[in-house]
Amino acid sequence: MASRAARRTDWGGVARKGASVLRPIPGADRGDAYAAKVPERQSPRPQQPPPPERAKHAPQDAPRRRRSKVRLEVPQLDPVGVRGMPSAEQQRLAQRLREAGEDFLAERFGDALTTLRPLASRYAAIAEVQELYGLTLYRLGRWTAASHRLEQYEQLTGAVDQLPVLADCYRALGRLNEVHDVWDRLRHADPDAQTITEGRIVAAGALADEGRPRDAIRLLEAGPLRPKRPKEHHLRLWYALADLYDRVGDLQRARRGFARIADVDPGFVDVEDRLAALGSHDS
Repeated sequence: MASRAARRTDWGGVARKGASVLRPIPGADRGDAYAAKVPERQSPRPQQPPPPERAKHAPQDAPRRRRSKVRLEVPQLDPVGVRGMPSAEQQRLAQRLREAGEDFLAERFGDALTTLRPLASRYAAIAEVQELYGLTLYRLGRWTAASHRLEQYEQLTGAVDQLPVLADCYRALGRLNEVHDVWDRLRHADPDAQTITEGRIVAAGALADEGRPRDAIRLLEAGPLRPKRPKEHHLRLWYALADLYDRVGDLQRARRGFARIADVDPGFVDVEDRLAALGSHDS
């Protein structure tokens, strides 16, 4: 099993830069809670292949939220994974991974895919390759292929840090029982606070997809609602919870939830618009 300490990168954080608002968007599969359907401020984006068409109901779209800039470090290939590989080949692989990682961060997912596809085939046992390839496929909405690579990454490393993304692939594919299975594994694995919160949001999204918004609310309410120093994943959880309150008609709690976010970051997602719309209900 590969050592995670030797090979940390920030790639996964980029894929997990948003929380599900628990509403699918038209023209995209239900999953991709972190990437494709996160509300975000509009900004110029490179052209990407359109996501697959939805076959099921698709409530209203939402504006997109800006993604935070994340610094990409030079990939640290795990010595176990590259044991016996010539030094020159290791250097070439690290360079190609760095190039793909830079494309990924710049949202040039097609370019990253072009670089990673032959690497993923040649280096099937290199966890760093499978991880970044899986995350790239995820950002392109290729849920089945992404899930296979992220499953392989987990098998190679035993790591749980990409389980929320894997669960979101399953959610996109309508494999909701598997979402709940992943959530059960994740919550018993004692991961870091951001990872468990991301997993909680996806699991709640699956409950909402099943027509169980009250259960989704209870799951989110069990999360970190009052941290001393709120971070981005806290705001995403608050947003998802406030959105659900709005959907079930609990407008007072929805307003309080969006207002709490606005107190921390007034420009987060479309919070100002949501508060204005909820305010109109009082008139």
